[in-house]
Amino acid sequence: MAEPLDAPSYIQHHLEHWELTTRFGTFNLDTLLFSWLTGITFLLLFRIVVKRATIETPGFWQNFVELLYEFVQTQVKETFHGRSALIGPLALTIFIWVFLMNLMDLLPVDLIPRVVGYFGVHYMKSVPTTDPNLTLGMSISVFLLIIFYSIKIKGMGGFLKEITCKPFGPWFLPINLILKLVEELAKPISLGLRLFGNLYAGELIFILIGLLGYWQWILGFPWAIFHILVITIQAFIFMMLTIVYLSLAHEDH
Repeated sequence: MAEPLDAPSYIQHHLEHWELTTRFGTFNLDTLLFSWLTGITFLLLFRIVVKRATIETPGFWQNFVELLYEFVQTQVKETFHGRSALIGPLALTIFIWVFLMNLMDLLPVDLIPRVVGYFGVHYMKSVPTTDPNLTLGMSISVFLLIIFYSIKIKGMGGFLKEITCKPFGPWFLPINLILKLVEELAKPISLGLRLFGNLYAGELIFILIGLLGYWQWILGFPWAIFHILVITIQAFIFMMLTIVYLSLAHEDH
């Protein structure tokens, strides 16, 4: 039986990823596993609810899904000023998926690592959004959509004019270009790091509470209740900023 870890080793152990190193790079397998698991769970649950949906006698889950759909649709209508069939489904997917990944933070910090330890896996982080590779990967995907729609709506000429001639006019092209690059690159960086930072801090607090042993429930339960608010707000913020950025990309004036 392994000896109990001291506090620094315990913290470090819970912050290590289950990794696979290949000649193409290092992959965080736990991030991939739980992000895919939560994503597939979301798709399957929503598909089951849609298949069983009825007008006469809607059940609890149908009402819940319709409530979520109407909530997201309202945010899109109030914030997005363009016309696109993608934004609504994208916003709903981002909100639910990020929320479910954040929700993994409410599991006891020792539960999953202890279970997989019996199968020879020594490290396992169950919260994908505490991995900056995932949060920045999602934000970069949003950034690519921003570039795509900026070119699609404004045309290549309008897009180039926007990044070279604003705000000081064509005679200050280098300054305009630098300012625009900083403005655009700040979007995916802040979007990804905000989500990562908040969830990483929450996970670290749970790990510190886990050091209390049997007394951890005294602080762990109230922090978990408060953390439900945190994980919901972070999913909402990621969704709303995505809608806002894509709305700006659709403005052609």
